[in-house]
Amino acid sequence: MKRSIKTSLIIIALALLAAVACLMWLGSRPDADPDDLVAASGANASRGPLFEVRIDKPRMDRFLGGILPTKLEAYLFGGGELRFGHANPGARAGSVGPDHLALSADGWDLLIETNSEGAVAPGTRIVFPIEIAEKQWTLRCRPADRPVGYLRITPRAGSVEIDDRLEGRFLIELARCEDSKTGKILDTEAGGNPGDAWPSSPLTLRGSFVGPATPPSPEPK
Repeated sequence: MKRSIKTSLIIIALALLAAVACLMWLGSRPDADPDDLVAASGANASRGPLFEVRIDKPRMDRFLGGILPTKLEAYLFGGGELRFGHANPGARAGSVGPDHLALSADGWDLLIETNSEGAVAPGTRIVFPIEIAEKQWTLRCRPADRPVGYLRITPRAGSVEIDDRLEGRFLIELARCEDSKTGKILDTEAGGNPGDAWPSSPLTLRGSFVGPATPPSPEPK
C-alpha cells in the first residue's frame, strides 16, 4: 500500500515537472513578429498596403507573469490577442509619409506622428478594443510626455519611383491609457486599487507597413 502511494506521488511529481517544463518551453518561444508577418504576406504581390500592428501588455498584467505566448494565453483564458492588420475587416491605410502613419480597421484606429527631429510627437495615439476584468473596453492610449520609441519610414528598395512605395516599422511605449468614452483611467474597474491605473507599466506598440505614400487629406476651408 505504501509502495503504491509512493509510486503515485512520484508519477504526480514527474507530471508536474513535465508541465512546468512545457510552460517554460512555450514561454521561451517568441510571438510572431509583425515584420515577419508582413514579409510572409508577399509584399510584392499587390500594390495595396500591407501592415501588421501588435500591442504587447506588460508581463505583470498578464497571466503567470506572461510566461505563455500571447496566442496561447488568449486561447486558454480568452480576451484575444491585441493585434490588427491588412486582413482585418475594414482595414485601411490613411495618410502615410516619412513623418506620419495612419492605419485603421473595425474597432482600431492608429495615428503615429513625428516632429522635425524625428521623435515621436504628442499627437500619436491608438484606439482599440480590449477585455479587462471580464469586461469589454475601448481604450485610447498615448505615449508619455517624453515619448519612448520610433517611427521609421523609407522608400522601399526596388521602387521605380522614390515615393511610389514606402516601407516602415515602429515601436512605441504607450504610457497613458484611458476609457475612450469617459476619458477616465482604469483603476478599480480593471481590478486594481483606486489611483493605480491600468496598465501597471507601459504597453508596447509595434508593427510594420509596406505600401504607397498617401498625403494627408486637405483640411476643409
